[in-house]
Amino acid sequence: MNEHFENTFLTAVEQNQHKLLRVCSVYAEDEDDKKDLFQEALINIWQSLPSFENKSSISTWMFRITLNVCMRLQMKQAKKRDRFRKLDSLTIGSVREEEPILEVNERLIHLRNCIKTLNDADKAVITFYLEELSYKEISDITGLSENHVAVKIKRIKIKLLNCLKEKI
Repeated sequence: MNEHFENTFLTAVEQNQHKLLRVCSVYAEDEDDKKDLFQEALINIWQSLPSFENKSSISTWMFRITLNVCMRLQMKQAKKRDRFRKLDSLTIGSVREEEPILEVNERLIHLRNCIKTLNDADKAVITFYLEELSYKEISDITGLSENHVAVKIKRIKIKLLNCLKEKI
């Protein structure tokens, strides 16, 4: 790759790394998992950069790749886990006691745990909403219409509020 691609990549990563890490954290079971997802996303972004066509902003494009990486690896991990666990011992979205929790605010911890209980599509939509992406950007990333994004966000907020009420 030429120097232009390298500069574009480095600038885009620098501008978006914290947001991409937060997306990864929603799909990760622990800090190491988050770092692995982030690294895998960066590799995919780097490899795909020559095919970036400027049809959306580079950050939207990076979010789409990161989401795909997270969901793909999450499915692989789930298949592995399912092979080794009994169905009745599965606790979807639970946080293990030994997981390092970086958030200081207890409400944020509860919110994160509630988000982890959502299905993959809802998890993606609310994560991008919390990153303050517009409905249009969320639509571009997920492939949903803007109206569908708006409806999903309203329904997800209700689910999260109900979940938070149970936890607090």
